[in-house]
Amino acid sequence: MSIWHRTATPGELTAIGSKSMPGYLGIIITEVGADFLRATMPVNARTHQPFGLLHGGASVALAETLGSIGSMMCIDTEKFMAVGQEINANHIRGMATGLITATARPWHLGRTSHVWHIELRDESEKLVCVSRLTIAVVERRDKKTT
Repeated sequence: MSIWHRTATPGELTAIGSKSMPGYLGIIITEVGADFLRATMPVNARTHQPFGLLHGGASVALAETLGSIGSMMCIDTEKFMAVGQEINANHIRGMATGLITATARPWHLGRTSHVWHIELRDESEKLVCVSRLTIAVVERRDKKTT
């Protein structure tokens, strides 16, 4: 049974971030499962720290991108917004080149909060980073102009 409130293709989800940080980092949504999302990001000069390894912040950006998109797909975006509230990450092993793959699955999908578990793995399926993202689901308010 699917957890999604709305459906979208991987290409449509990738396009959401194409003109912001996810696009700059090369994040591509590759799969939408019944209860998970998957994305890739290249490990290269754009995602390296100064010593040539995957930057922890790039790993966290990948995790937050995927979990945020997941929450967005689980709510009625006409009435609600999904906003990041807290994220943590454990960096397990370094990675210098290749493609990192992230898989996000919800641990909790409540009315006012979501908690996502995101695993980032290298091309050999070795765990590189594990992250937990908490999302606040808040009522959308009309913008007031003065």
